[in-house]
Amino acid sequence: MLREDLQNSLKEAMKQKDMKTVNAVRLIIAGQKEKDVEARGKGLEKADDATLLAMMQTMIKQRNESVRIYQENNRPDLAAKELDEIEVITRFLPKQMSVEEITAAVKDAIAQTGAAGIKDMGKVMGALKGKYAGQMDFGAASGIIKQLLG
Repeated sequence: MLREDLQNSLKEAMKQKDMKTVNAVRLIIAGQKEKDVEARGKGLEKADDATLLAMMQTMIKQRNESVRIYQENNRPDLAAKELDEIEVITRFLPKQMSVEEITAAVKDAIAQTGAAGIKDMGKVMGALKGKYAGQMDFGAASGIIKQLLG
């Protein structure tokens, strides 16, 4: 479904000559192709949607960091370009979870994995990434896991 949405958005943006969207979607598709190559190396046909959603979240984090750097160095033109790309990438991500929803999901994952201490954090993160890729801020989840297990 995600792949079709990307292709359809690219076609529509090209028809409307919306180069901001065309460029951002092409970046996503390029990343998708990289993930597909990685998946084939692991014996899979292509990368799953969870992997692609995680990749897009990483793209957003990278662009947010770039925006911060550009703003610190008085380059609002480059910062605006990065913000435009963030806006386009965000269109393809599911609704992000609130802190309360993340906390509930972490508690559920702790119960499911039987995590007893901070050394079990990896199990909990693995369970969360498998179930909530693209929807959860895993940085926030990490802090909540540490708080609950520590």
